[in-house]
Amino acid sequence: MNVKTVFLNKDLEKNVYIDQLVGFSVERKEHMLCKLEKSIYGLKQISRQWYLKFNDTIVSFGFKENTVDRCIYLKVSESKVIFLILYVDDILLATNDLGLLHETKKFLSSNLEMKDIGKTSYVIGIKIFRN
Repeated sequence: MNVKTVFLNKDLEKNVYIDQLVGFSVERKEHMLCKLEKSIYGLKQISRQWYLKFNDTIVSFGFKENTVDRCIYLKVSESKVIFLILYVDDILLATNDLGLLHETKKFLSSNLEMKDIGKTSYVIGIKIFRN
């Protein structure tokens, strides 16, 4: 699954200023800065805000964060197990129960603007096999 526009239009916790963009500068005020009202792609502060929001959301659904790698989550319900791996704005889900998979996808889609990109065949250069 992919989270749409995860890094755009998010509120900023602190004031962030940037140089005026080429072609958009105000004549005789080129020395002035622009204060951002919302985040823009590539802004380093927004990655942390995204992670905190995602973590709060997924933990509220019963997932436990891995203490060694904070982008890996696990949810266990009786004999049902689901792993969630977060890589920037992509989410990989692996489970032994299709019902739990659909329930998790529904939860994610209702809390975050998601796009289900279907079955994965490669993740960060690793080929995935199913049986």
